[in-house]
Amino acid sequence: MKSILLLALLVPLLACRDKTAVTSTGGHAASDAVPGSHEDWCGEHAVPESLCTRCDAALAAAFKATGDWCAEHGLPESQCLACNPELVIARPPAGQ
Repeated sequence: MKSILLLALLVPLLACRDKTAVTSTGGHAASDAVPGSHEDWCGEHAVPESLCTRCDAALAAAFKATGDWCAEHGLPESQCLACNPELVIARPPAGQ
């Protein structure tokens, strides 16, 4: 049972590793996207790609170090819609 649960958790993380261009249906920013720009967007998780801990687990340490971490849901508190349903994470407009 633990193997199935672990596999269910790892498959989405591995799927996030593809850093191709963002499409209109979701996807990932190109590796050369400027952080904070319109192009810097993880369409799968609706956060800036440069801050997406679900696609790049190495980013989690920085969020944890600043106290911005939701241990219950495994992502930054500043991105946790389950704990903060009023939270709005907006993609910057194109051209910025």
